[in-house]
Amino acid sequence: MCGIVGYIGKRNSQEILLDGLKKLEYRGYDSAGVAVYTADGLQIKKAKGRIANLESKLGETPLNGSVGIGHTRWATHGKPSDVNSHPHTDNSLKFSVVHNGIIENYITLKEELIAKGHVFVSETDTEVISHLVASLYEGDILKAVQKAVKHMTGAFALGVLTEFEPDRLVAVRQASPLIIGIGEGENFIGSDIPAILEYTRNVFILNDGEMALLTRDSVELMTLEGNFISREMFHVDWDIVTAEKAGFDHFMLKEIYDQPKAYRDTMGSRISPDGKSVTLNELTITPEAIRNISRVHIVACGTAFHAGMVGKYVIEKMARIPVETDVASEYRYRSPIITKDTLVIVVSQSGETADTLAALREAKRCGAHVLAITNVVGSSVAREANDIITTWAGPEIAVASTKAYTSQLIAFYLLGLHLAQTLGTQTPEEIEEVITAMKALPEQVSEILEQADALKVVAEEMTKHDNLFFIGRGLDYAVALEGSLKLKEISYIHSEAYAAGELKHGTLALIEDDIPVIALATQHELLEKTVSNIKEVKARGANVLGIAVEGETELQKSVDSTFIIPKTLDLLTPALSVIPLQLLSYYASLARGNDVDKPRNLAKSVTVE
Repeated sequence: MCGIVGYIGKRNSQEILLDGLKKLEYRGYDSAGVAVYTADGLQIKKAKGRIANLESKLGETPLNGSVGIGHTRWATHGKPSDVNSHPHTDNSLKFSVVHNGIIENYITLKEELIAKGHVFVSETDTEVISHLVASLYEGDILKAVQKAVKHMTGAFALGVLTEFEPDRLVAVRQASPLIIGIGEGENFIGSDIPAILEYTRNVFILNDGEMALLTRDSVELMTLEGNFISREMFHVDWDIVTAEKAGFDHFMLKEIYDQPKAYRDTMGSRISPDGKSVTLNELTITPEAIRNISRVHIVACGTAFHAGMVGKYVIEKMARIPVETDVASEYRYRSPIITKDTLVIVVSQSGETADTLAALREAKRCGAHVLAITNVVGSSVAREANDIITTWAGPEIAVASTKAYTSQLIAFYLLGLHLAQTLGTQTPEEIEEVITAMKALPEQVSEILEQADALKVVAEEMTKHDNLFFIGRGLDYAVALEGSLKLKEISYIHSEAYAAGELKHGTLALIEDDIPVIALATQHELLEKTVSNIKEVKARGANVLGIAVEGETELQKSVDSTFIIPKTLDLLTPALSVIPLQLLSYYASLARGNDVDKPRNLAKSVTVE
């Protein structure tokens, strides 16, 4: 997820672009850049790091002009660097593009353009767009962009500017947000409303498959095919802080609702167009090396460790390789048995978690192949691992991880499928079945989010208690641990998660009248046993909320209330069952008057041991 901004008018565009980028820095902050049409033609300034670095460059050599585009980046293709920063240009330096999204077929397009003589300088998918537009330009930038988007698949919000037509600015939306701001003698584009809110409160919100042509004095809305659209203008009455959160009260809630998009983006081009296979082209580990893997170690901390527990189930079931999971802070100190045939998977949202980084270095020292799952391209973990699967969740601002965790689950499913394909441990039909079910997950998450109000009522009742328990078996136990952690870290309610079958070995002593128990029962093969465990806590006075799959009726006879998630494969239920637990935690924290986004004593990234 990146942020784009554009301006065309009479004022100095550099200042407006910088101000807009600062308002969008929550969307990405590993590099930034602007392109401005000046008296010397189209000029570009870019800088790795925070927007302050770009501002410093522009302070030394300003770009004076009244039309321009800007970008703040969250890297997906290509590490954070000056050259990989947006805006990107073609070889003539006459066309400039800023882009939020992912071009899934960029490799194919790049190869075709190279064959025609185009020379690429960056590692990004976005540079393809600037070359493609230039190759199709015949004197009309609007028509060139319309032709270009017909060749592109994926998600893209674009701002396009050419030196040949500096009085026109083109904007495009396809599966990535984009708004148009309307001023007097000036107009704007932005990924989100905060980018332009200081200058206008009148906007057009583009829908997927729409574009706009901006001049100083006009805005024309149209489809990607060029059919003109009439739309009512939207007047924004939010303040800046609310606007940064897209109208949500907190970043955590926004990020919970970001998850359908994060699922789609992380799957993205990694699923073949026919939906029958997974293609992890970013991995360098060879099929021969995969066939030689004798064991897998998954190492992580906190929420990422809980994702790793799901990953263990996924890899063992799909690839039939034995997997151990370890808390990173303990891994080095137990003298783990690591050989050159060990695949070590480290998981870290930030890619800077100190304990996980130390575990990675120990594994490499012992000769293991290390694969990282992280949300930050160019992080220490990403740089030092032998391989990386990047989760494309975008920046996560709230301390309590939501979309980063579920994107890690998607990464594990993709990896499990990749290993199974290579090893032949699943039939093509079985692999296709999993992929088909995965592709349905984003819409199923949206269905759960539509029921959020029901969970708010449950959460408010939960806040009357000082203790709470989660139980589950198999994959449900792994999700129970994550649900319990979320509740503890932001509501401060004491909560514990237990494997349901372990209750009779001591935990039942803690069950008393009216104590809340959240029971996950989504695993069909374990359902009968889980129901028996639920009856054990019910017999001792617990008030039980059951999390069950659509169509399951037996569980509802044994609990006080239920929350139903859409039906999917047992293996994939963690990607759905955790969503109501995230919402419960959020609403419980809210009911207690806590700072949801910044819980006490905690930091987003733990960079010390």
